[in-house]
Amino acid sequence: MRILGVDPGYGILGYGAIDVQGNSIVYVSHGHISTPKECNLPRRLLILYEEFGKVLESFSPNLVAVEKLFFAKNVTTALEVGYARGIVLMEIAKHGMRIFECSPQQVKISVSGYGRARKRQVQDMIKRLLGLPEVPRPDDAADALAIAWCAALYGRKKNGSWER
Repeated sequence: MRILGVDPGYGILGYGAIDVQGNSIVYVSHGHISTPKECNLPRRLLILYEEFGKVLESFSPNLVAVEKLFFAKNVTTALEVGYARGIVLMEIAKHGMRIFECSPQQVKISVSGYGRARKRQVQDMIKRLLGLPEVPRPDDAADALAIAWCAALYGRKKNGSWER
Protein backbone atom coordinates (compact mmCIF):
# COMPACT_ATOMS: atom_id res chain seq x y z
CA MET A 1 0.00 0.00 0.00
CA ARG A 2 1.36 3.42 -0.95
CA ILE A 3 0.71 6.33 1.41
CA LEU A 4 1.36 9.94 0.46
CA GLY A 5 1.76 12.32 3.40
CA VAL A 6 1.05 16.01 2.83
CA ASP A 7 2.09 19.02 4.91
CA PRO A 8 -0.12 21.74 3.40
CA GLY A 9 1.11 25.29 2.93
CA TYR A 10 0.72 28.02 0.35
CA GLY A 11 4.42 28.97 0.26
CA ILE A 12 5.78 25.44 0.51
CA LEU A 13 3.71 22.28 0.39
CA GLY A 14 5.69 19.23 1.49
CA TYR A 15 4.94 15.68 0.42
CA GLY A 16 6.42 12.30 1.23
CA ALA A 17 5.60 8.82 -0.01
CA ILE A 18 6.06 5.52 1.79
CA ASP A 19 5.05 1.95 1.03
CA VAL A 20 3.59 -0.36 3.66
CA GLN A 21 4.68 -3.92 2.90
CA GLY A 22 3.34 -6.28 5.53
CA ASN A 23 4.81 -5.06 8.81
CA SER A 24 7.48 -2.96 7.08
CA ILE A 25 7.33 0.72 6.14
CA VAL A 26 9.62 1.61 3.26
CA TYR A 27 10.68 5.06 2.09
CA VAL A 28 9.74 5.90 -1.51
CA SER A 29 10.33 9.62 -2.09
CA HIS A 30 9.79 13.14 -0.81
CA GLY A 31 9.63 16.62 -2.24
CA HIS A 32 7.86 19.93 -2.17
CA ILE A 33 5.92 22.42 -4.23
CA SER A 34 7.04 26.03 -3.82
CA THR A 35 5.11 29.09 -4.91
CA PRO A 36 6.81 32.43 -5.67
CA LYS A 37 6.56 34.97 -2.86
CA GLU A 38 6.00 37.77 -5.37
CA CYS A 39 2.76 36.15 -6.59
CA ASN A 40 -0.55 37.05 -5.00
CA LEU A 41 -2.43 34.42 -3.00
CA PRO A 42 -4.87 33.40 -5.77
CA ARG A 43 -1.98 32.77 -8.18
CA ARG A 44 -0.11 30.77 -5.53
CA LEU A 45 -3.21 28.64 -4.91
CA LEU A 46 -3.56 28.03 -8.66
CA ILE A 47 0.05 26.82 -8.79
CA LEU A 48 -0.64 24.46 -5.86
CA TYR A 49 -3.77 23.16 -7.57
CA GLU A 50 -1.96 22.42 -10.81
CA GLU A 51 1.19 20.94 -9.26
CA PHE A 52 -0.43 18.89 -6.50
CA GLY A 53 -2.63 17.13 -9.04
CA LYS A 54 0.57 16.08 -10.84
CA VAL A 55 2.02 14.74 -7.57
CA LEU A 56 -1.08 12.62 -6.97
CA GLU A 57 -0.94 11.24 -10.51
CA SER A 58 2.79 10.57 -10.24
CA PHE A 59 2.65 8.58 -6.99
CA SER A 60 -0.84 7.01 -7.37
CA PRO A 61 -1.23 6.55 -3.60
CA ASN A 62 -3.76 4.20 -2.08
CA LEU A 63 -4.16 6.67 0.78
CA VAL A 64 -3.35 10.36 1.25
CA ALA A 65 -2.61 11.56 4.78
CA VAL A 66 -3.08 15.25 5.57
CA GLU A 67 -2.30 17.03 8.81
CA LYS A 68 -5.09 18.97 10.49
CA LEU A 69 -4.28 22.62 11.10
CA PHE A 70 -3.29 23.98 14.48
CA PHE A 71 -2.47 27.66 14.88
CA ALA A 72 -2.57 29.59 18.11
CA LYS A 73 -0.98 32.89 17.06
CA ASN A 74 -1.52 34.20 13.54
CA VAL A 75 -5.10 34.06 12.26
CA THR A 76 -4.21 35.44 8.82
CA THR A 77 -1.58 32.76 8.24
CA ALA A 78 -3.99 30.10 9.47
CA LEU A 79 -6.61 31.21 6.94
CA GLU A 80 -4.13 31.22 4.06
CA VAL A 81 -2.78 27.78 4.99
CA GLY A 82 -6.40 26.66 5.28
CA TYR A 83 -6.96 27.70 1.66
CA ALA A 84 -3.99 25.55 0.61
CA ARG A 85 -5.33 22.66 2.68
CA GLY A 86 -8.68 23.08 0.90
CA ILE A 87 -6.95 22.77 -2.47
CA VAL A 88 -5.26 19.56 -1.28
CA LEU A 89 -8.51 18.05 0.02
CA MET A 90 -10.34 19.00 -3.19
CA GLU A 91 -7.67 17.35 -5.38
CA ILE A 92 -7.74 14.19 -3.27
CA ALA A 93 -11.54 14.04 -3.64
CA LYS A 94 -11.33 14.81 -7.37
CA HIS A 95 -8.98 11.85 -7.83
CA GLY A 96 -11.28 9.60 -5.74
CA MET A 97 -8.53 8.75 -3.27
CA ARG A 98 -8.90 7.71 0.36
CA ILE A 99 -7.88 10.23 2.99
CA PHE A 100 -6.60 10.08 6.54
CA GLU A 101 -6.46 13.25 8.64
CA CYS A 102 -4.34 13.46 11.75
CA SER A 103 -3.53 16.06 14.36
CA PRO A 104 0.00 17.36 14.96
CA GLN A 105 -0.05 15.57 18.32
CA GLN A 106 -0.92 12.24 16.68
CA VAL A 107 2.00 12.68 14.28
CA LYS A 108 4.40 13.43 17.15
CA ILE A 109 3.23 10.41 19.15
CA SER A 110 3.42 8.03 16.19
CA VAL A 111 6.96 9.07 15.26
CA SER A 112 8.60 9.93 18.60
CA GLY A 113 6.30 8.40 21.21
CA TYR A 114 5.83 11.82 22.82
CA GLY A 115 2.97 14.21 21.99
CA ARG A 116 4.99 17.31 22.85
CA ALA A 117 8.09 16.41 20.86
CA ARG A 118 9.84 19.29 19.17
CA LYS A 119 9.87 19.59 15.41
CA ARG A 120 13.58 18.69 15.19
CA GLN A 121 13.04 15.56 17.34
CA VAL A 122 10.29 14.36 14.98
CA GLN A 123 12.45 15.03 11.94
CA ASP A 124 15.43 13.18 13.43
CA MET A 125 13.21 10.21 14.28
CA ILE A 126 11.66 10.02 10.79
CA LYS A 127 15.19 9.97 9.39
CA ARG A 128 16.05 7.02 11.64
CA LEU A 129 12.77 5.16 11.17
CA LEU A 130 13.05 5.31 7.38
CA GLY A 131 16.81 4.63 7.33
CA LEU A 132 17.63 7.88 5.53
CA PRO A 133 21.17 9.29 5.46
CA GLU A 134 19.97 12.75 6.52
CA VAL A 135 16.85 14.62 7.58
CA PRO A 136 14.74 15.27 4.47
CA ARG A 137 14.68 18.88 3.29
CA PRO A 138 12.84 21.14 3.29
CA ASP A 139 11.32 20.70 6.75
CA ASP A 140 7.88 20.47 5.13
CA ALA A 141 8.89 17.29 3.29
CA ALA A 142 10.21 15.72 6.50
CA ASP A 143 6.94 16.63 8.19
CA ALA A 144 5.00 15.06 5.30
CA LEU A 145 6.90 11.79 5.74
CA ALA A 146 6.03 11.88 9.45
CA ILE A 147 2.36 12.41 8.52
CA ALA A 148 2.52 9.40 6.19
CA TRP A 149 4.16 7.36 8.98
CA CYS A 150 1.32 8.34 11.32
CA ALA A 151 -1.25 7.14 8.79
CA ALA A 152 0.61 3.85 8.40
CA LEU A 153 0.51 3.23 12.16
CA TYR A 154 -2.82 4.69 13.23
CA GLY A 155 -4.90 5.08 10.11
CA ARG A 156 -6.48 1.69 10.15
CA LYS A 157 -9.93 1.30 11.50
CA LYS A 158 -10.97 -1.88 13.28
CA ASN A 159 -11.85 -3.52 9.98
CA GLY A 160 -8.42 -2.72 8.51
CA SER A 161 -9.59 -0.05 6.08
CA TRP A 162 -9.21 3.73 5.99
CA GLU A 163 -11.65 6.62 5.69
CA ARG A 164 -12.62 7.69 2.21
